[in-house]
Amino acid sequence: MDTVSAATVRRWLTADAIKPWQCRSWIFPRDPDFAAKARRVLDLYDRYWDGQSLGADEYVISADEKSQLQALHRRRPDLPPAPGRVRRQEFEYRRGGTLAYLAAYDVHHARVIGCCAPSTGIQPFARLVEQVMTIEPYASAKRVFWVVDNGSSHNGQRSLDRMHETWPTAELVHLPVHASWLNQVEIFFSIVQRKVIKPQDFDDLDVLADRLLAFQDRYNATAVPFEWRFTRKSLDRLLERLALHEQAA
Repeated sequence: MDTVSAATVRRWLTADAIKPWQCRSWIFPRDPDFAAKARRVLDLYDRYWDGQSLGADEYVISADEKSQLQALHRRRPDLPPAPGRVRRQEFEYRRGGTLAYLAAYDVHHARVIGCCAPSTGIQPFARLVEQVMTIEPYASAKRVFWVVDNGSSHNGQRSLDRMHETWPTAELVHLPVHASWLNQVEIFFSIVQRKVIKPQDFDDLDVLADRLLAFQDRYNATAVPFEWRFTRKSLDRLLERLALHEQAA
C-alpha cells in the first residue's frame, strides 16, 4: 500500500466540505435588557444619545482593564528568525509578578490613555477616570460617556453614583452582561496582546509597564478610529436570529 504524506491528508481535509473537528463557542444573551443596553452603546458609537446628535464637545470613551499580565523572563535569550527557521524561544522562565493595564479609548478620535496598576479594582479604575477627566479636551467637555462592561471595578448602581458624584460631566454606560465584544477598547487590547505581550519575555514588571506605555504613545501617533460595522441594523438581525433559535428550541 502506498503511503500518504501528512501534507496530502491535510489538503484533503482542508478541501472537504464537512469539518466536524472545528467548532466555535458562543454565549446566548442572558441580560433581559440586552437589546436596550446594546442599542444605547451602538448609538454612542454613531454619535447619538437619546435620539440627539452628540456635539463637538461631547466624547465617547471605551474603557476596561487587562488583568494578570505576567512578567515572564526566559532563562535563555531568544534565537532570532533565519531562512527556513522561525523565531525560537526558551520554554523555561522565571516569574516576575503580574500587573494590570487599564485603558480608556476615545472612540471617535482614536486616542488611548492608560496606566498600569498592581491589580484591578475600584480605586485603580477611579485613578484612570481621574487621569482622563483632568486633561483636555475631556476636562472642559460638556459630557464624556464611559462605555464599560459589568466587571467588579465599575458595575451596578453604586458605580453610576460614584461617577456622577465625582465627575458630574461624566456618564457611565454599562454594556449588556457578557457583551464585552461590543466594547471597542477590546480591539485595542487584542493589538496590545499581539504586538506587546507576545512573545512574553520581560526582565521585571517595570520593563513590562514601560513597554505597554511606550506602545500606547506609539499607537496614538498614527492611530485612526476603528471601522466599526456592527450597527443597530446588525443588532436587529442578530435579535431576529436569536428569536428564531428560541422558537426552535
